[in-house]
Amino acid sequence: MAEMEGLEFGKSDFVLLDEVTMDQFMENLKLRFEKGRIYTYIGDVVVSVNPYKQMDIYGKDTIDAYRGRELYENPPHLYAVSDAAYKAMKRRAKDTCIVISGESGAGKTEASKYIMQYIAAITNPSQRADVESVKNMLLKSNCVLEAFGNAKTNRNDNSSRFGKYMDINFNFNGDPMGGHINNYLLEKSRVVQQQQGERNFHSFYQFLRGGSAEAIASYHLQNDPSVYVYTKEGAAATTWNNDHSSHKAVVHALEVIGFSKEEIQSIYQILASILHLGNVRFASDAENVEILDLDTVNHISELTGTGADNVVKSLLYRTVAIGGGEVIEKGHTHEEACFGRDAFAKALYERLFGWIVGRINGIIEVKNYNPMFHGKNTVIGVLDIYGFEIFDNNSFEQFCINYCNEKLQQLFIELILQQEQSEYNREGIQWQHIDYFNNQIIVDLVEQQHKGIISILDEACLSVGKVTDTLCLDSMDIKLAQHPHYTSRKLTPTDKTMDFQKHFRIRHYAGDVTYSIEGFLDKNRDLLFQDFKRLMYHSSNPVMKEMWPDGQLSITEVTKRPLTAGTLFKNSIIALVDKLACKEPYYVRCIKPNELKSPVLFDDARCQHQVAYLGLLENVMVRRAGFAYRQPYARFLQRYKMTCEYTWPNHLMESDRDAVEAIVRQHGFQDDVAYGHTKLFVRTPRSLFTLEQERAALIPILVLFLQKVWRGALARMKCRRMKAIYAIMGCFKRFKVKAHFWEVEQRFANVRNMADYGKSVAWPTPPAALNQFHAITVMLHRRWWARQMVKKIPPSDMLEIRAKVAALTALGGERKDWGCTRAWERDYLASVRDCPQSSSAFARFSRELRNKDQYSQVLFSGFCRKINRFNKSSDRGILVTDKCFYKLEPKKQYKVLKRIPLDTLTGLSVTSQVDQMVALHISLQDDILLCLQCGELCPKQDRVGELVGTLADHFARVRRTPLTVKVCPSAVRLHMRGKPKTVTVETKEGQANADFKKSKDGFVLLVPAN
Repeated sequence: MAEMEGLEFGKSDFVLLDEVTMDQFMENLKLRFEKGRIYTYIGDVVVSVNPYKQMDIYGKDTIDAYRGRELYENPPHLYAVSDAAYKAMKRRAKDTCIVISGESGAGKTEASKYIMQYIAAITNPSQRADVESVKNMLLKSNCVLEAFGNAKTNRNDNSSRFGKYMDINFNFNGDPMGGHINNYLLEKSRVVQQQQGERNFHSFYQFLRGGSAEAIASYHLQNDPSVYVYTKEGAAATTWNNDHSSHKAVVHALEVIGFSKEEIQSIYQILASILHLGNVRFASDAENVEILDLDTVNHISELTGTGADNVVKSLLYRTVAIGGGEVIEKGHTHEEACFGRDAFAKALYERLFGWIVGRINGIIEVKNYNPMFHGKNTVIGVLDIYGFEIFDNNSFEQFCINYCNEKLQQLFIELILQQEQSEYNREGIQWQHIDYFNNQIIVDLVEQQHKGIISILDEACLSVGKVTDTLCLDSMDIKLAQHPHYTSRKLTPTDKTMDFQKHFRIRHYAGDVTYSIEGFLDKNRDLLFQDFKRLMYHSSNPVMKEMWPDGQLSITEVTKRPLTAGTLFKNSIIALVDKLACKEPYYVRCIKPNELKSPVLFDDARCQHQVAYLGLLENVMVRRAGFAYRQPYARFLQRYKMTCEYTWPNHLMESDRDAVEAIVRQHGFQDDVAYGHTKLFVRTPRSLFTLEQERAALIPILVLFLQKVWRGALARMKCRRMKAIYAIMGCFKRFKVKAHFWEVEQRFANVRNMADYGKSVAWPTPPAALNQFHAITVMLHRRWWARQMVKKIPPSDMLEIRAKVAALTALGGERKDWGCTRAWERDYLASVRDCPQSSSAFARFSRELRNKDQYSQVLFSGFCRKINRFNKSSDRGILVTDKCFYKLEPKKQYKVLKRIPLDTLTGLSVTSQVDQMVALHISLQDDILLCLQCGELCPKQDRVGELVGTLADHFARVRRTPLTVKVCPSAVRLHMRGKPKTVTVETKEGQANADFKKSKDGFVLLVPAN
């Protein structure tokens, strides 16, 4: 808040001064300048004093501090008025403008740059690429226009030598979407002549000193500005900026804006042409004039894309129509040739500058914008225009500049002072009347039709015959003799500060200014021979041709006499004022503290003069006698109604005014306000700030309340929606379930009569809710189908079927072949087909063993290759009964070599391959390793699966305990007398029968290759 600055910095708002006098005003302004406080308010007007040094008050933190805040919440700053203009534009959809005024060197250009930077920083938070591109182009345009429109003067190192008004267009979101630039009265006379110690436009020095040696040579130039007549005056002058780096920045800015390489090259070709033009010299005898250095003419011809002969002809002659369609060529005198050369150079630069501004406008202007689809298009205007000028020798340019400032001061008077008083009168508020100087009389002195100075100048320029500046001054003295703000030496002979037939004086609002009439008519005519226009129109360079459309007409074609420079400027300034008047204005009044550009010197007399002619004291008096803040009742009530219990959320009083009075009474501000017909007027910002503080404290509470209500509404809507969704989902699920049941019933209605009992019938895809039910149904069908298949099997085959099922379960599909497709005989040693020679002997042995050991069933028997712990392998027979496992010696009438109770068997291990190796694991860790052998008639039968299935079925069905069966993909591990062994299988070429062989870790089973 502005008022919260310490008193050691003075008053941050001149309205708060104890007494409104010039002494108090100057004392406060000087104190703040010395304390580094360069900004001060007058209500919502910002007074800025040029600090002549870099200040750390423009960074991101400062921008964040002022973003979205009210004027009175922070110390005075340019950012505050920028934010106020932006908020008025965005919140109320009102076009606004920021008028920056002050004399040359007061800091107007820098202020406009900071305003543009602030607006760029607070817009486009979503970082949209198209908006960022527009912002960059708007910012870069400042760099280009400074280079081509600014120059070093004795008062200012970066003086704007033209007026600039920029409109920035914003969309409904408040993001910049384009803009438009208007330029006013470029000081083109500076191109050919500068005062001592001053420079030509920056662009010439940046071009010569910043361009590469090759580029400069291609334009037939040298890097030294002192070589050229038009730049030698300022060649030795020093400035705050670096021409070399500035040139690079300008070229980069042109590229960013969208200038093509050809256009940039054409720009610098024109600059080079102007520099060469300045070095064209003429020699004359009694009758003829000739050019001394034709090489320079050839360079100009090459750079402008015109013929060298045509250039010479345009410089030495001019074509004149004599009537009847005939034309003659009239040779120039030496004086006319020099005048024509300089006029051509000035026109080249003026057309170039206008083309650059137009080209930028063509790029940044808003395109394809339809308010119906894109919302309202609002504008912020920024005016940076030359300040009031009083020189030792004041000419036509100073006359126009000071007229412009008179118009702007008139606007300030109308919109600030006069508007302030008239608003109080309309609202019926009583206050002390403030007398102020209305400078309309001075404006009329300059612009009034038929009576004003510009009209008198135009009349002199249009008169037939030789009319001199002196005759024009005499005409002014006659017509304006009675005007209180005009005088001359002829009208006041005793005033020796003016010369006869040379000077006249205007009493401006900023002070008396004496003008020299010399050159007024020539500058007002702004004469340029038509030959130069036709020369440039026929240039082979399309960019240059575009700049000279008026060169299309021939000399014999009748054309309307062009308006004079004074009239053109008057019309443009009137249009500018009309444009500003229809916007909500915000003012920045710039003050220059001294002439030495010192950051510590404060020239009291110089500053007091500026305060006087800027009308700042009158502005304070109006604000002091009036009210700092005013707002329509409805808008005030809308903003602050939450601070009063009688007005929140809606009041029940007769009118909004009564509700506003209730708010004021509750806060005790009765003595600090006045009630108008439609508005409430608050005298001091402190009262408003108190309301703002209370509102800021209540806003979070209200936001939470609104969030709670809205979240509840959203939750209820979501609940109703979810209930409806679930109802629809329930009906749909029931329909899908029923549809699935109907489909299953239809497909499986006749499965009992099918050959495969419905195994080939495809099941319909179930809905998600029936996935588990579907799986159970499919399983039930499979079991039913299996039951139907089992019912067809004879009882004699059931034992084999159970064994095969047990083998299938135990092996788990990990063994490639396990003999499931053949019939299992189990007792192969007793089979005549398998062992035709020894079957009878084994049958007798089996009967004797059955009687001896009392077993009831032979589970498996057959031949095998066995290896013992001594690494000795031999052929043996095995017999597996329901009680024991027997190892037999076939060669000795099947003598029992070893009997192992079946109870001690803990598991089996087999491989996943086709070999017949089986490891029987015994509980005492003395396992048996063997390889089953097939019979004579079926040598390639796989009997591992049969052994595994028979044992697994027996253990599961008879012993009621599972038998562990391990299928090993690579090696089988077992123990012999407690020692671990590893058995692998290898294929060996030439191996007749499978056999074991000792290995490092145990054994290797060698099997035939086929």
